[in-house]
Amino acid sequence: MRRVTSTRRKRPAGLFVGLCTLDVIQLVDRPPGPDEKVTAREQVVAAGGPAANAAAVFSHLGGTATLVTAIGRHSLGVAAAADLARLGVRVTDLAADSPVPPAVSSILVTASSGERAVASTNAARHRLLPPDGLDELVAGCDIVEADGHHPRLALAAARAARAAGRPVLYDGGSWKDGTDRLLPLTDVAVCSADFHPPGTGSPTQVLEYLRAQGVTWSAVSRGGRSIVWAGPEGGGTVDVPAVRVADTLGAGDVLHGALAHHLAVHGPLTTRAFVTALREAAALASQACVTFGTRAWMLGR
Repeated sequence: MRRVTSTRRKRPAGLFVGLCTLDVIQLVDRPPGPDEKVTAREQVVAAGGPAANAAAVFSHLGGTATLVTAIGRHSLGVAAAADLARLGVRVTDLAADSPVPPAVSSILVTASSGERAVASTNAARHRLLPPDGLDELVAGCDIVEADGHHPRLALAAARAARAAGRPVLYDGGSWKDGTDRLLPLTDVAVCSADFHPPGTGSPTQVLEYLRAQGVTWSAVSRGGRSIVWAGPEGGGTVDVPAVRVADTLGAGDVLHGALAHHLAVHGPLTTRAFVTALREAAALASQACVTFGTRAWMLGR
C-alpha cells in the first residue's frame, strides 16, 4: 500500500461517497405470499444505503463523517437527512433542489432467522456529477469510502484521493457499472459474497482479481462465516463472532464504517494491522446483528 500523507487529528475524518435511501424496515414472522397481508411485529424508518450507514457508524465511533450523495427536498428525503443529522453525519446533497423522492428501500426481516428481503430503486433516479469543491472535501479527510452506486462521483472522488494521498476503501456489495474503473484507484476493497467480477466464482478468485487490478488489501465477507482476506504478504481468514442473530440488515455497512474508522486512525497498513482492523470491524458488525433495525445497537439495546 502506498504511503499515506494525510494529516492526523484526534478526531478522524471520513468522506463517504454513495447511496442514501430511506429504509422502511418491517419485522415479520414470515414474508407474505401472493395477495397476502401480514402484520409486522416492529417497524423502523431510517436513512439507509451502504455509504450512508457506514458514515453513521464512523460518526458513532467518534469520527467526523461527511456523506456526498443525492437526497433531495421531497418530504421523504427530509426525513432521511434529519436522521443522518441526528447521528452527526454531515451531508453534501448533490440533489438538494430535486423534488423527486429519494430511493425508498422496502425491507422485510424474518424474525426467526434475521434474514432480510429488500426492494429498492437504489441510485437509478440520479446521475450525479462531481461537485465543485470535491478536491477540498477529499483533502480535508483521512479516508475516502465509496460504495460505487454513483459511479462518476465515486471515480472522481477516488482520483482526487489518489492525488491527495488519501486511502480509498471500496465497499463491493455487488459488481456494478464502473467498478472496473474504480478498482485501480482503490487501496482497500472489502466485498460481499455477492460480489462477482467477470470470470470469478470463489472468494479466492475474487481476491486474485482484485490484486490484479491493483488493490493492495482485500477481503470477502461471507455473513456469519469467516472473512477471507489477502495482502502483499499473503492471506488468511478472520473469524466472525457467533451471535444470536435478530437482523442481518446493514451488517456489511457496519463492517465498512468500523474498518474505515480504524484505517483513518492508524494510517498505513501492515498485515497485522489489517487483520486486527478486520477482526474489530467484524466484531462490531456481529454486535449490530443482535438487535432489530440499523440503529438499536448504537443505543446499546
